[in-house]
Amino acid sequence: MTAAAALWIALLVDRLWGEPPAALHPVVAMGRYLGWAGRRLPQAPRAAFTAGALAWCAGALVVGALAAALQWAVLAWLPGWAAAPLLGLALKPMLAWRMLHDEVQAVETALGQSLAAGRARLAMLVSRDVALLDAGTVRESAIESLAENLNDSVVAPLFWFLVAGLPGAAVFRFANTADAMWGYRCVRGGRDWEWAGKWAARADDVLGWVPARTTAVLLCPLRAHAALAVEAGRTSSPNSGWPMAAMALRLGVRLRKPGVYALNAQGRAPQAADVARALRLAGRAVATVGVSLGVLAALLR
Repeated sequence: MTAAAALWIALLVDRLWGEPPAALHPVVAMGRYLGWAGRRLPQAPRAAFTAGALAWCAGALVVGALAAALQWAVLAWLPGWAAAPLLGLALKPMLAWRMLHDEVQAVETALGQSLAAGRARLAMLVSRDVALLDAGTVRESAIESLAENLNDSVVAPLFWFLVAGLPGAAVFRFANTADAMWGYRCVRGGRDWEWAGKWAARADDVLGWVPARTTAVLLCPLRAHAALAVEAGRTSSPNSGWPMAAMALRLGVRLRKPGVYALNAQGRAPQAADVARALRLAGRAVATVGVSLGVLAALLR
């Protein structure tokens, strides 16, 4: 029951208080390490791949070891009633549902003020160029980000917590952060990441494979499951297309990255009500995952 209680406590703390201060946030520390290491990676393809893989493995090893040591100390030295809150507090920074919800809602609120405000707020959430987006494509991008990050920021960390405890959740967050910072096939920040970030991108693909499809099943209505794999395959990512396609099919809207893909292309342009509905659907998915994985944790540990 300690693992189950820790999972539920983490979700409760996230709902009530959101993110810890940046100075105390372990994911921020992961990002600092990745930024430091990334600036030192070589440019030659073979050397860049090798150095990127080694830097990733070193970071993951440290993150996993620290999480394992903390988990061992808590479980070995404290009774279950005291261990569960501490383990839950340690798990909380590995997930970020409240922040994701608030950021997506903030885009819609800003869009209600003006298109320029909506674009500016969206730019804080996504990496794509927002300068030419209209109101519909701003909403499409916000809903896409909600669906993709529902997996990356909630479902996957909790899944890996169930599988491998706090070290599993921490290593996944490290892998996902590394993919966000290194996993590009282009020049970014003055550096070509095609080879330097390849290991990070593939590691995130592997660790996110099962959670992404789990998230999609939670979001997608049963009648649309036959179309889900087809729509998900329209993106180049082996994982992110699944929750995005599921959300598009569930809402009956199209979700596009202009010039790259279109999910549920025959759907309508999303409106403000669709953003609100998407947030409600994501919230239900979080609740379902929390209850289901918590029960599994109680049964398995």
